[in-house]
Amino acid sequence: MRRIIIFVFLISFSLLSFAQSKTIYNPQANAGADIEAAIKKASTEHKFVLLQGGGNWCKWCIEFHRFCTADKQLDSLINANFVWYHLNYSKENKNAAIFEKYGYPQRFGFPVFIILNEKGERIHTQNSSYLEDGKSSYDKVKVLEFLQSWSPSALDKRQYAE
Repeated sequence: MRRIIIFVFLISFSLLSFAQSKTIYNPQANAGADIEAAIKKASTEHKFVLLQGGGNWCKWCIEFHRFCTADKQLDSLINANFVWYHLNYSKENKNAAIFEKYGYPQRFGFPVFIILNEKGERIHTQNSSYLEDGKSSYDKVKVLEFLQSWSPSALDKRQYAE
């Protein structure tokens, strides 16, 4: 009997952990306020804001998050250059006004990436399909190039002064 209870507990704990690991978007969040806070933080830290539009229903959205956080180089690059915010788009909350404000990026599908500079101005929208590996995940070289090309240092005019 004790073994059965332990087994049921372990299975329940495993399922709960699995379910929690797939929740990166918050449909109840006040995205407008959260993005303003991200912009303020980015400005203070001399970073850009990386908005990842999508939802917990989107396997590619979950995979991008997993892919980047599992790779030390990508994770470090994101943390050093961006404030990363997961902008929810779901039946519960489409955040229509926010997506409209950034030029309807959902036209590219999900996930979609919107880069905001430290002033909160949209400077790039990225279709994620260009970052895929053609199989079931993302291509590290493509993701690195995307993140490096839209980092604050890449757009620092001092780098291009003659």
